[in-house]
Amino acid sequence: MMNQVFDDMSSSKIYDDDGRPKRTGNVWTASAHIITAVIGSGVLSLAWAVAQLGWVAGPTVLFMFSFITYYTSILLSTCYRDPDSAKRNYTYMEAVKSILGGFQFKFCGLVQYVNLVGTAIGYTIASAISMMAIERSNCFHTKGHDSRCAVSSNPYMIAFGVAQIIFSQIPDFGEIWWLSIVAAVMSFTYSTIGLGLGIAKVAENRKVGGSLTGISIGTVTETQKIWRVFQALGSIAFAYSYSMILIEIQDTVKSPPSEFKTMKKATFISVVVTTAFYMLCGCFGYAAFGDTSAGNLLTGFGFYNPYWLLDIANAAIVIHLVGAYQVYCQPLYAFVEKTAQNWFPDSKFINKEQTVPIPGFKAIKLNLFRLIWRTIFVILTTLVSMLMPFFNDVVGILGAIGFWPLTVYFPVEMYIRQNKIEKWSAKWTSLQILSGACFVISLAAAVGSVAGVVSDLQVYKPFKTSY
Repeated sequence: MMNQVFDDMSSSKIYDDDGRPKRTGNVWTASAHIITAVIGSGVLSLAWAVAQLGWVAGPTVLFMFSFITYYTSILLSTCYRDPDSAKRNYTYMEAVKSILGGFQFKFCGLVQYVNLVGTAIGYTIASAISMMAIERSNCFHTKGHDSRCAVSSNPYMIAFGVAQIIFSQIPDFGEIWWLSIVAAVMSFTYSTIGLGLGIAKVAENRKVGGSLTGISIGTVTETQKIWRVFQALGSIAFAYSYSMILIEIQDTVKSPPSEFKTMKKATFISVVVTTAFYMLCGCFGYAAFGDTSAGNLLTGFGFYNPYWLLDIANAAIVIHLVGAYQVYCQPLYAFVEKTAQNWFPDSKFINKEQTVPIPGFKAIKLNLFRLIWRTIFVILTTLVSMLMPFFNDVVGILGAIGFWPLTVYFPVEMYIRQNKIEKWSAKWTSLQILSGACFVISLAAAVGSVAGVVSDLQVYKPFKTSY
């Protein structure tokens, strides 16, 4: 009897209540995961987005998206555990399946995984642009600012793809905490440099650029102005998109205190930090360059000097995106591998783990199916990136696709169902109005971004993009 008690006590130190290894995450690791996911390449397009909207609408829209993201993230984090049975939902998809079920589950899966694949493509494009910017920055420094310094994006996309093939063999979220910490530090590094250069440029100009209503008619046509405003909404929505991996992050957090309390604090810290950065980077970038703000603040060459600082910032972007790519792709990897295991439970090819010793390092576990399928996935996303390297358009489309369904609709619907909120009550009506308004914003952003892609395709040659 005593042995049984000791066994139970020792196992409770090693395993959680669901029989899985003890979770070790806390407020700070969860915040690091969120910041890694949020402050990604989206921050670099914010000066351009604010330039389309102007000094009144730009900061207002940024703040509005931050509030919506925070509020719906709190709703979503209540869905990690069933309030009656305390059963955990390990992924966003599992939460939708257990609470909403049926068609909603399938629709959510389609949107989430399309968005994750799109994010992988967007990050591949952004990393290549930053690596090219380093080469061009050094070229301008050597040959002068008037030199053409044309660079092809293809070798850099391939190099990023090779790095992702290696990192993609990390089995799951719990083992990439260190990658998230490094990536979060890098995101602060390049955001701070971008902010500093923007402030320096404003001081150099001795004036604040831009206007109350954004880029003026004449610089662009009326139709272009409308499409650009819509696309700017998509860019800002993309900059806040992390809801699709919030429950996966919550599943790394230890208890007690309850996972909900930890995630509420982590979400608050992350949204406050990212919104402050976004306001500063977007607004100072716009103040520095006005209507001519580039689609990517650190690669549009509004700044030429100090060239070494630009190189550091762009290197930090690349390192950050290596980590962010993995944070975003882990839910997709887990879904495909779990599905394969359910379909072929006796297959050694899918289920067997091989231990591979690495001299001087900890031995790694290698799975043949994981190795082959993740490698194919990275190769395919790299090829698509080489075919469609339109940073701003891709960012706008991703923001539009993911924002309403993943950040607003499903968290709202799950919260209503789980808390049994009465139809047509004040709270139910308020939540539905929020969801409906965000749907209209997403639709407008999608239309604007698709119009941008159509425009870019008219002058584009596949695999021959250079800057």
